[in-house]
Amino acid sequence: MTEAIQYRIDDDKGYGEIRLNRPDKHNAVSIDMTHALKSALEAAKEQPIKFLTITGTGDRTFCAGGDLHDLHGEMSPDEAFSLLYPMKEVLYEIASFPVPVICLLNGDAVGGGCEIATACDLRISRGERRFGFIQSTLGITPGWGGGVLLYEKVHPSFALQWIMEGAHFQADELRHQGWIHRIIAEKDWQDQEYVLQPYLSKSEEQMKTLKSQYKKKLSILPLSAQMDDEVRNCATLWDSPEHKNAVSKFMSRK
Repeated sequence: MTEAIQYRIDDDKGYGEIRLNRPDKHNAVSIDMTHALKSALEAAKEQPIKFLTITGTGDRTFCAGGDLHDLHGEMSPDEAFSLLYPMKEVLYEIASFPVPVICLLNGDAVGGGCEIATACDLRISRGERRFGFIQSTLGITPGWGGGVLLYEKVHPSFALQWIMEGAHFQADELRHQGWIHRIIAEKDWQDQEYVLQPYLSKSEEQMKTLKSQYKKKLSILPLSAQMDDEVRNCATLWDSPEHKNAVSKFMSRK
């Protein structure tokens, strides 16, 4: 794996961990990071684990979405599609993973960071963090398939509101909407055994059975084609004036 992704298996406790490891870039997803994520998921799938966690390095940001140095505004729709699609495959791997995937939200998440979190089965927040499907404020729509998954994870009318408004919500608000499942106090966050105890106590077979049932409820296979359509829709908007201007303003602020 590259340094941008840390991957380990805790053999004693029986679970795997994937960590986004670009804290200086707010754990933004680069092209290299996408490939490393796919490799880590493929490796974890071969291990006898009860569940998989996905988290980020640092205490500020889980993931700020795609790295705009790679996903810049000066691309054609076809070029954008080619760069966006591999992360759709990553999200589908997460959603269809054979055991539950738990997102440990160590910090805020926006854009694609919320898409990654939505692909996971459970989302646990480190205190009162903020989360935003902000893509519409950048002149595009979700581009990795996370919007399609959001409609499956929360009430569809709230999913539409969140994506359309591009709003930020606090963890407690999202817990009431069903997107956040648990909020862990800052003082308890470093005690991983405490945070993960409800899942560590289960057997691998239990967890596989539970995830299998959940995937049937999601109708996971048809979702892949819907996620493909979402990537195409986003790519179509990539060279729009609204998106180019939004990216230009963001980069000039930096």
